[in-house]
Amino acid sequence: MPQPAWQKSSYCAQGDSCVHVAYDADRVLLTESADPREAILTAAPAAFAALLTHVKQKAPQRD
Repeated sequence: MPQPAWQKSSYCAQGDSCVHVAYDADRVLLTESADPREAILTAAPAAFAALLTHVKQKAPQRD
């Protein structure tokens, strides 16, 4: 299996606390900066999209 092409979150500031995302047709992978070699969460694309929708709906509104 080829290595995932990890992308750092655009919300990541300077420092070590970053989320990295990789994907292919069958799965979305998430990991953290502390160990970007291995996924800590694997989800189907539809499940990951539902998670993002839920998080965005619950996020505090910015002015």
